[in-house]
Amino acid sequence: MNGLAAVSQETLSNDADQRIAAVRRAILVAASSLVLIVLAETWDRGQAVRSLNLWTICLPGGILLGGVFYLLFALARLTGWRNACLDQVAGADKKASLLQLQLTETKSRETFLENKRATLEQRLTALQAEQSLRQEDADKRRRAEKLLDEQRQELLRSKNVLEVHVQERTQKIQQLQHRYSMILNSAGEGICGLDTRGNATFVNPAAAKISGWEIDELVGQPVLKLLQHTATNPAPDSAGEASADQVLTRKDGTTFSADLMTTAIHENGRDVGAVLIFRDISERKRSEATLAHRAAELARSNAELEQFAFVASHDLQEPLRKIQAFGDRLKVKCAAAQLGDARDYLERMQSASARMQQLINDLLAFSRVYQNAEPFVQVDLGGVVRGVMGDLEVRIEQTKARIEIGSLPTLDADPTQMRQLLQNLLSNALKFQPPNQVPEIKLTARIFPAPENFAPEVPTGTEYCELVVQDNGIGFEEIYAEKIFAVFQRLHGRTEYEGTGVGLAVCRRIADRHAGTITVRSTPGKGTAFTVTLPVRQKQPAALA
Repeated sequence: MNGLAAVSQETLSNDADQRIAAVRRAILVAASSLVLIVLAETWDRGQAVRSLNLWTICLPGGILLGGVFYLLFALARLTGWRNACLDQVAGADKKASLLQLQLTETKSRETFLENKRATLEQRLTALQAEQSLRQEDADKRRRAEKLLDEQRQELLRSKNVLEVHVQERTQKIQQLQHRYSMILNSAGEGICGLDTRGNATFVNPAAAKISGWEIDELVGQPVLKLLQHTATNPAPDSAGEASADQVLTRKDGTTFSADLMTTAIHENGRDVGAVLIFRDISERKRSEATLAHRAAELARSNAELEQFAFVASHDLQEPLRKIQAFGDRLKVKCAAAQLGDARDYLERMQSASARMQQLINDLLAFSRVYQNAEPFVQVDLGGVVRGVMGDLEVRIEQTKARIEIGSLPTLDADPTQMRQLLQNLLSNALKFQPPNQVPEIKLTARIFPAPENFAPEVPTGTEYCELVVQDNGIGFEEIYAEKIFAVFQRLHGRTEYEGTGVGLAVCRRIADRHAGTITVRSTPGKGTAFTVTLPVRQKQPAALA
């Protein structure tokens, strides 16, 4: 505003000055022109004075005088006009001053208004921020209320579901409690719940029946003191250890042997009682004594039978040798006398004596599995098989058999019996073949860890060796799978295949002595596979039977 007033005042002053200067220039030009014209006329008239009259001389002077008056009038008008312009400029200055004051006031007002507006804008910004926060709080509150409402509804649904589950769980707990109560009440062992002082808080019917006391008489009483516990072994402690062969006294004063076990009950890290379980083992001890007596008798009987078989076999060798010797002499004499029937009788007699001698030798081999057993040592089955192949070399060449032998491990065993086992299995595979067929035999082995529940006395993971002897022979029906391992059992006649029926019985006896097994799978006309399973490491040498 101030700048605009200053510019207007300056513009008015410049216009007045410019107009005055222009008028002055115009008057000067006119005056100069008039003077020049007058001088020129005067000159011309001066030249013509001599011939002209007075009128011609006075006319230019009048004209000049009129011009002078006109110039003076013009100067007066110009001066008046200049004064008027100066008055206008002064008025304009006053107006400019007033306008300057107004502009200053306006500027002050604008500054005040600007400050006021800035203050209002700040307040507006603060109010907008506050409103935004309030709106955000309101949105959060609405969301929270919505979420709270959803959670409330979810809680109501969960409450309903939980109530249903609680009812179901309560029913199941009641059923379980009833079932556990039935189990405890129907258990054959005496079960007593004890508090921290050893007094009974629960007694099942079996405990009352075994001890001879009524349940009401046992509850609240120290059960072990009532039973007059006298231990032949240390009594069980609260850690849950069992103690066998304890002696307890019934109400009538009679005693009985029992197994005891106490288990502490913990609640929130402290002992609140214990559970006492006891079992009457009197009948079991009598059975164990009877079983031990019978086992001793059986061991003694087996030893006597094996001794008898060994002695009888040796005693039968001498008569057989004499029969064969005298038979050879009679054959010579009969040949000289040309007695045809007598020679046939002698040959039959010698054949029978030879079979008898083979039976006796096999019986000796069967009895020696335990009697003449050697300690277990590390045995390389590969070396054993190479020795067996050397023994069977002639038969292998005669039958042109193809025998495939895989990688065989080393295990703890009796080397002589391992050789006997493998020789019996391989010779059987070579023997029981259809006529004019080339035997194809495979011997393979693998090591595997014993699976869970492999045998009650075998820990899970114990390494076993599985030997499989498979052939393409005549095979047999698997209903005879157990019969072939019995002594002197044959599935074919003597005229079809040689042998006494003792070889496989010896194989099973050897497997039993090594804590192993032998099984067979077979299909008629498609061959047989014998599987021998032996532990890789023996815990201890097998005891004599």
